[in-house]
Amino acid sequence: MNVPNILTVARIVLTPVVLAAYMIAFPGHYLVATILYFIAGMTDFFDGKIARKNNLITNFGKFADPLADKMLTTGVYLALISNGYCNIWILFIILFREFGISSIRLVAAAQGVVIPANMWGKVKTFSMMIFTGFIYLLLSLQFDFGILPETFPLHTISSVLLWITAIVTAISGVTYIIEGAKVIDFSK
Repeated sequence: MNVPNILTVARIVLTPVVLAAYMIAFPGHYLVATILYFIAGMTDFFDGKIARKNNLITNFGKFADPLADKMLTTGVYLALISNGYCNIWILFIILFREFGISSIRLVAAAQGVVIPANMWGKVKTFSMMIFTGFIYLLLSLQFDFGILPETFPLHTISSVLLWITAIVTAISGVTYIIEGAKVIDFSK
């Protein structure tokens, strides 16, 4: 197994650990979850970068990398839903888009067509990683360190950031479907 694939597997393994750190109350658990989340996010950045730079792209990586991303995203959003920092519809929109696009990718792959990622997909991934990490950090500052007052509008900030992510996710899904419709023969 090459380094990019090891990083991808590490992200899969880290996902339930991030969720456990968030959910199990112990001193500093939000900080631990935040650090682990950023480490997992960095594996996503480095696995693709290393694979492309060193021509280490594998079929396992093509399959496992997006799967690891979906696992991590789903885990962190479920954690946020558990204590009211994320609306369930946000996760639904994200998962609906992910499963839909994965289906289109499978159809395209079966026809020998590759639909490249576009700007909206990159913005979606960036907003998911940064906004979620920021919310985790705010939770740590408020509950682990007591730096933010109890009146700090954490629920509002979380809601706004995650709804922005959901909207960008929906837009990226629509643009991907439009691009797919141009190159996929749906009659097969």
